[in-house]
Amino acid sequence: MFYDLAIAMYDFAVHLAAPFSRKPRKMMKGHWVVYELLRQQLEEDKRYIWFHAASLGEFEQGRPLIEKIRAKYPQYGILLTFFSPSGYEVRKNYRGADVVCYLPFDKKRNVKKFLDIVNPCMAFFIKYEFWKNYLDELHRRRIPLYSVSSIFRRGQIFFKWYGGTYRNVLRDFDYLFVQNELSKRYLAKIGINKVTVVGDTRFDRVLQIRSEAKELPLVELFKNNTMTLVAGSSWQPDEDLFIEYFNNHPEMKLIIAPHVIDENHLVEIIRKLKRPYVRYTRADEKNVRKADCLIIDCFGLLSSIYRYGEIAYIGGGFGVGIHNTLEAAVYGIPVIFGPKYHKFQEAVQLIESKAAYSIKSFDDLKTLLDRLFTDSDFLRQTGNNAGNYVTDNAGATDKILSIINF
Repeated sequence: MFYDLAIAMYDFAVHLAAPFSRKPRKMMKGHWVVYELLRQQLEEDKRYIWFHAASLGEFEQGRPLIEKIRAKYPQYGILLTFFSPSGYEVRKNYRGADVVCYLPFDKKRNVKKFLDIVNPCMAFFIKYEFWKNYLDELHRRRIPLYSVSSIFRRGQIFFKWYGGTYRNVLRDFDYLFVQNELSKRYLAKIGINKVTVVGDTRFDRVLQIRSEAKELPLVELFKNNTMTLVAGSSWQPDEDLFIEYFNNHPEMKLIIAPHVIDENHLVEIIRKLKRPYVRYTRADEKNVRKADCLIIDCFGLLSSIYRYGEIAYIGGGFGVGIHNTLEAAVYGIPVIFGPKYHKFQEAVQLIESKAAYSIKSFDDLKTLLDRLFTDSDFLRQTGNNAGNYVTDNAGATDKILSIINF
């Protein structure tokens, strides 16, 4: 079968690249120890619920469900698997799961070995995870199987004339919990009807993040009650625009949390600045008061930093696509991003809700920021729209739990 051949070729390519590239090397090391890790850490007398996420973003999507199940049904163990090193390496010590490991490649031999060891009592695959052999075998073993926060579009292979094999994979699920009505309609057209629209669990997650947001005294001192733009997950094309605006507007302050934190990129940002700056890891109570720009040169703070801004700029919209808009919107502040946002349902809906704006050029950004910084009613209403959008769409986790039998 073509699918099995493709998986085998991918496995071979990762092995080939491992000696020369860090990410494949980490993946292979994780795969080599996964079965032994499972044998050592799984408790024989415990029933395990298995969650699988491709990477960090999907994990964050499934996290509210993991944590509610853990709190409500403590008799179950939680197994969390990742496909990507960028998810596993960040969350391998996540305390919400009893066992965290890589998912072995989707070969039939691996699948049977993995499921023989784990023997989960149910399984949740987050968003776009549709590994055929795992899903087929789970279905064959009559292990309840659910897709969470999945979203479907007309251009996906499931809806092509040649997509029969992949359509059959969707029939393995006992239930698909989808984000919107359009997904449900597309699935109905190919005979998939075990579907419920619950929305996106990410709304529940960002509300949780907001409730747990860190207080950052140095950021508070830096802000000093000044109008502040927080630029999150920015790339060079984004930085060219908002730094130019910042340089010419001494009445505002700027916090930059770039997507790539390496010395070359940080130096590139600093060269563009014409006003005083300080890097977060070098900030103290004295120098942070003198700075107009705060550069976040470490990870893990951005979701808390948005609370200190009046406006958020989300990067990525001039490249592969925008990053997480909900982490900013949850604080009830206007959101700005570049032109490549149409594949992101929440970005489209934020614009429709007049909570966010897309810009294509410096002139667009200047016009928008000028209005936001000078028209307090417009700033307040746009921010209120953002906060209301998040709270109005929360609750997917509880909807899912109300349907599943434990």
